[in-house]
Amino acid sequence: MSAPHGHCRYQLQSVNTVSLQSMLDIFKQELQAGEPSPRSKADITALIEEATNRLVASGAGKHALKVGDRAPDFELSDADCNPIRSSDLLARGALVLQFHRGAWCPYCNFELQSLQSFVPLFRNLRANVVAISPQTPTTSRKSIQENAVTFPILSDLKNVVAGQFGLNQAIPEYLHELYHMLDVSPFAEVGSHSNVLPIPARYVIAEDGVIVHADINPGYTQRIELLDLLPALCQAATRSRLAPWQNSPVAG
Repeated sequence: MSAPHGHCRYQLQSVNTVSLQSMLDIFKQELQAGEPSPRSKADITALIEEATNRLVASGAGKHALKVGDRAPDFELSDADCNPIRSSDLLARGALVLQFHRGAWCPYCNFELQSLQSFVPLFRNLRANVVAISPQTPTTSRKSIQENAVTFPILSDLKNVVAGQFGLNQAIPEYLHELYHMLDVSPFAEVGSHSNVLPIPARYVIAEDGVIVHADINPGYTQRIELLDLLPALCQAATRSRLAPWQNSPVAG
């Protein structure tokens, strides 16, 4: 099946179009049905719902970069401690940039796996894919292996780049309580001992550095579908010197 967007056409046969959000919803149901602590299932369910609702209501992310803003230049290390520059990535095409909280977050891992299924399609549209998290390169290497991804996961050890995008979020006490109940340690494998994590976010950045898609959601259990990025990638292509149907896919 092919889908048009103006002059831009993309082939969907090889893409896993299973809904990312449906996978997250199933995981959430399974999590709530389990027994991660002596607290009741009802308590766990209520705390998860309360945590996500309070995060959304808090206005977190309201100062994040949005469509039309220029993305900041950055340089971060990949899982092998090689420096990766955003300017080098944008010289090869548009950039799909995924901020995630770390390997400890199952919702983020599901999103990485779903993102991987779109990599061939995105590359055919001359777009690179990169994830950024506050975890160490060693943890990123483990995350790459466990989620079977081929794109870089870059280490933003002190959330500097996340801060430049307006995504830093101090973790409130009620979330610490929830993490303790679920036996997860958000700060065990990150490069900073601060109380800050990035808000899950996804950007599409055109070659000229302008943001053409921005999805920022403090409610970490909700993620938009990756198919929704395709119009933005086609828009990014119209801003570039060569449209994807006039040029070869990006390498790597």
